[in-house]
Amino acid sequence: MNTQRILAHFQESAELKLKSANLLAQPISQAIELMFNALSNGNKILSCGNGGSAGDSQHFAAELVGRFERERFPLPAIALTTDTSIITAVGNDYSFNEIFSKQVQAFGQAGDILLAISTSGNSGNVLAAVEAALEREMRVVALTGKDGGKIAQMLTDADVHINVPHSRTARIQEVHLVAIHSICDGLDVALFGEEDAN
Repeated sequence: MNTQRILAHFQESAELKLKSANLLAQPISQAIELMFNALSNGNKILSCGNGGSAGDSQHFAAELVGRFERERFPLPAIALTTDTSIITAVGNDYSFNEIFSKQVQAFGQAGDILLAISTSGNSGNVLAAVEAALEREMRVVALTGKDGGKIAQMLTDADVHINVPHSRTARIQEVHLVAIHSICDGLDVALFGEEDAN
């Protein structure tokens, strides 16, 4: 493999992260506040996405239920991408577009948060989950790329849109991961305070 090609990946990723930092700091901060308020009130966070975004959805839930960078009580988060029996039953009996929305209808309650991840902003099953969440008076934090797609048009003023201004899926996912880690860190600080510097 040509090392210049590898270096180009790192360069493009680094440049996009720096460009995105100023654009996304405010919506990420808003997402932290929204999630903090929900968790403080005894609510939970549901997350969903497809492919790499499914992995990000699970990564986020694992960081909350387990831990991010400090020991603390588990936080209630459920990745809707993990139960293969639910996903295959709903996909087979209804449609693939309903694999997340039916779980939102089953588990979601008013005051809960849906973390909806779609690099295009147009994933049909994520769109359906957003619709179901809004119907249940949940708030939505959307992680998207490109122009935000149809998800951007569905969100209300009470929701948060974290949109990565790029067209390449791999680069969008890399910034999504930084955003997710920033949210996890922000929640830890908001819920449990700053750690003492050692």
